[in-house]
Amino acid sequence: MPTPPPIEYADATPAVRAVYDDIKKFRNVPDVNNFWKYLARDPATLKRTWESIKQIMAPGALDPLTKEMVYLAVSVTNGCAYCIASHTAAARKAGMTEAMFGELMAVTGMANETNRLANGYRVPVDPAFQT
Repeated sequence: MPTPPPIEYADATPAVRAVYDDIKKFRNVPDVNNFWKYLARDPATLKRTWESIKQIMAPGALDPLTKEMVYLAVSVTNGCAYCIASHTAAARKAGMTEAMFGELMAVTGMANETNRLANGYRVPVDPAFQT
């Protein structure tokens, strides 16, 4: 079954347009990216996801660059090519350097390797690490 086309602004329902308008205003961009255009096939999911992203990615105890780098690392781990591209661009816009990207990829790769080793060997958690 072929993938349905994205929902462009001109073809969107008023509810979808409202979310698109909020994304464009919040991010100061002329159009929404493909992720949102495909989620718009289910307006409830579009709205819920945008509201969650807007809240979670807002500045807080973690600065926006740190949040984008964490998102990038998880996207690499999950193998989401779209999210890797999107959050690499966002992290670079927020100030990530090539050196930071290199270290992030090294840490992400190492964490994945050691996580799998610990899981494979079924290593019990040390009492000192338990809360």
